[in-house]
Amino acid sequence: MTYPENFRYTKEHEWVSVEGDTGTVGITFHAQKELGDIVYVDLPKPGTQVEVGKTFGSVESVKAVSDIYSPVSGEVTEANSLLAEAPEKLNEDPHGAAWLVKIRLANPGDVGALLSAADYAAYIGE
Repeated sequence: MTYPENFRYTKEHEWVSVEGDTGTVGITFHAQKELGDIVYVDLPKPGTQVEVGKTFGSVESVKAVSDIYSPVSGEVTEANSLLAEAPEKLNEDPHGAAWLVKIRLANPGDVGALLSAADYAAYIGE
Protein backbone atom coordinates (compact mmCIF):
# COMPACT_ATOMS: atom_id res chain seq x y z
CA MET A 1 0.00 0.00 0.00
CA THR A 2 1.29 3.45 -0.83
CA TYR A 3 0.23 6.33 1.37
CA PRO A 4 -0.69 9.67 -0.24
CA GLU A 5 2.36 11.98 -0.14
CA ASN A 6 0.23 15.10 0.46
CA PHE A 7 -1.29 13.66 3.67
CA ARG A 8 0.28 13.86 7.15
CA TYR A 9 -0.06 10.94 9.58
CA THR A 10 -0.24 10.19 13.31
CA LYS A 11 1.25 7.25 15.18
CA GLU A 12 -2.36 6.39 16.14
CA HIS A 13 -3.08 5.80 12.42
CA GLU A 14 -5.07 8.87 11.45
CA TRP A 15 -4.32 11.09 8.45
CA VAL A 16 -5.02 14.72 7.62
CA SER A 17 -5.05 16.47 4.26
CA VAL A 18 -4.99 20.27 4.46
CA GLU A 19 -6.48 22.71 1.96
CA GLY A 20 -6.48 26.34 3.06
CA ASP A 21 -7.66 26.46 6.69
CA THR A 22 -9.48 23.10 6.54
CA GLY A 23 -8.11 19.68 7.39
CA THR A 24 -9.86 16.54 6.16
CA VAL A 25 -9.26 13.69 8.62
CA GLY A 26 -9.51 9.93 8.19
CA ILE A 27 -7.99 6.65 9.32
CA THR A 28 -5.21 4.97 7.37
CA PHE A 29 -5.37 1.87 5.21
CA HIS A 30 -3.21 0.16 7.86
CA ALA A 31 -5.75 1.02 10.60
CA GLN A 32 -8.75 -0.35 8.69
CA LYS A 33 -6.79 -3.49 7.80
CA GLU A 34 -5.95 -4.10 11.48
CA LEU A 35 -9.56 -3.46 12.54
CA GLY A 36 -11.13 -5.84 10.03
CA ASP A 37 -14.74 -5.42 8.91
CA ILE A 38 -16.00 -2.03 10.12
CA VAL A 39 -19.63 -2.02 11.23
CA TYR A 40 -20.15 1.39 12.90
CA VAL A 41 -18.52 4.82 13.02
CA ASP A 42 -19.23 7.39 15.75
CA LEU A 43 -18.34 10.94 14.65
CA PRO A 44 -18.74 14.38 16.26
CA LYS A 45 -21.35 16.86 15.07
CA PRO A 46 -20.36 20.05 13.23
CA GLY A 47 -19.47 22.76 15.74
CA THR A 48 -17.62 20.36 18.04
CA GLN A 49 -14.19 21.59 19.17
CA VAL A 50 -11.40 19.02 18.90
CA GLU A 51 -7.84 19.05 20.22
CA VAL A 52 -4.63 17.49 18.96
CA GLY A 53 -4.20 14.00 20.41
CA LYS A 54 -7.66 13.88 22.02
CA THR A 55 -10.40 11.40 21.14
CA PHE A 56 -13.20 12.72 18.93
CA GLY A 57 -14.98 9.52 17.92
CA SER A 58 -14.68 5.79 17.45
CA VAL A 59 -14.70 3.06 14.85
CA GLU A 60 -16.32 -0.28 15.67
CA SER A 61 -15.38 -3.45 13.84
CA VAL A 62 -16.29 -7.08 14.30
CA LYS A 63 -13.05 -7.36 16.33
CA ALA A 64 -12.98 -4.25 18.53
CA VAL A 65 -13.91 -0.62 19.15
CA SER A 66 -11.08 1.82 18.53
CA ASP A 67 -10.88 5.49 19.45
CA ILE A 68 -10.14 8.08 16.78
CA TYR A 69 -7.67 10.78 17.82
CA SER A 70 -7.56 14.23 16.26
CA PRO A 71 -4.33 15.02 14.40
CA VAL A 72 -5.15 18.77 14.60
CA SER A 73 -7.03 21.23 16.81
CA GLY A 74 -10.04 23.18 15.62
CA GLU A 75 -13.76 23.08 14.94
CA VAL A 76 -15.51 20.24 13.12
CA THR A 77 -17.24 21.78 10.10
CA GLU A 78 -18.54 18.55 8.55
CA ALA A 79 -18.87 14.85 9.39
CA ASN A 80 -19.02 12.31 6.56
CA SER A 81 -22.69 11.28 6.40
CA LEU A 82 -21.81 8.44 3.99
CA LEU A 83 -20.33 6.51 6.93
CA ALA A 84 -23.58 6.54 8.91
CA GLU A 85 -25.22 4.65 6.06
CA ALA A 86 -22.24 2.56 4.93
CA PRO A 87 -19.47 2.25 7.55
CA GLU A 88 -17.88 -0.53 5.48
CA LYS A 89 -16.70 2.19 3.05
CA LEU A 90 -13.85 2.70 5.53
CA ASN A 91 -12.55 -0.73 4.53
CA GLU A 92 -12.93 0.04 0.83
CA ASP A 93 -11.59 3.61 0.50
CA PRO A 94 -10.00 4.88 3.75
CA HIS A 95 -7.89 7.55 1.98
CA GLY A 96 -10.70 8.79 -0.27
CA ALA A 97 -14.50 8.73 -0.03
CA ALA A 98 -14.42 7.40 3.55
CA TRP A 99 -12.86 10.48 5.18
CA LEU A 100 -14.26 11.07 8.67
CA VAL A 101 -14.50 14.81 9.41
CA LYS A 102 -13.45 18.21 8.12
CA ILE A 103 -11.90 20.53 10.72
CA ARG A 104 -11.32 24.29 10.53
CA LEU A 105 -7.76 24.48 11.81
CA ALA A 106 -7.15 26.48 14.99
CA ASN A 107 -3.38 26.16 14.54
CA PRO A 108 -2.12 25.26 11.05
CA GLY A 109 1.28 24.57 12.65
CA ASP A 110 -0.18 21.36 14.16
CA VAL A 111 0.35 19.67 10.80
CA GLY A 112 4.12 20.20 10.92
CA ALA A 113 4.43 17.86 13.91
CA LEU A 114 2.87 14.92 12.03
CA LEU A 115 4.57 12.13 10.08
CA SER A 116 5.22 12.28 6.34
CA ALA A 117 3.99 9.39 4.17
CA ALA A 118 7.50 7.89 4.11
CA ASP A 119 7.91 8.25 7.88
CA TYR A 120 4.49 6.66 8.49
CA ALA A 121 5.24 3.73 6.16
CA ALA A 122 8.53 3.18 8.03
CA TYR A 123 6.70 3.44 11.38
CA ILE A 124 4.26 0.65 10.46
CA GLY A 125 6.99 -1.42 8.85
CA GLU A 126 5.88 -1.22 5.21
